[in-house]
Amino acid sequence: MEAINDVHVSEPGLVVVDVAAADDETAFAFHAALAARWATTSVERTTRDAGQAGVRLRCYLDLRQPLDPPGSRGGAW
Repeated sequence: MEAINDVHVSEPGLVVVDVAAADDETAFAFHAALAARWATTSVERTTRDAGQAGVRLRCYLDLRQPLDPPGSRGGAW
C-alpha cells in the first residue's frame, strides 16, 4: 500500500483504515459496515500483495460526520 498522506490525518477525527481480509467479499462487507456509520471514501477494488494470502483495502473515514444508521431516529445507537 502507498504511504499515508499527511492530509488524510491532518485533523482529529480523520482516520485511515487499512483492511486485510481473506477475500474481496469480506473486505467489502467490512467497508460497508463502516460506511453505514461514518462518512467514508468509496472503494471499488482490493489489492493483492504477491506472496501474501488474502486481499487489502484502504479507505478514509471522517469520524466528525456520523451518519444515522438505517432505521434510526437520529439518535445514538
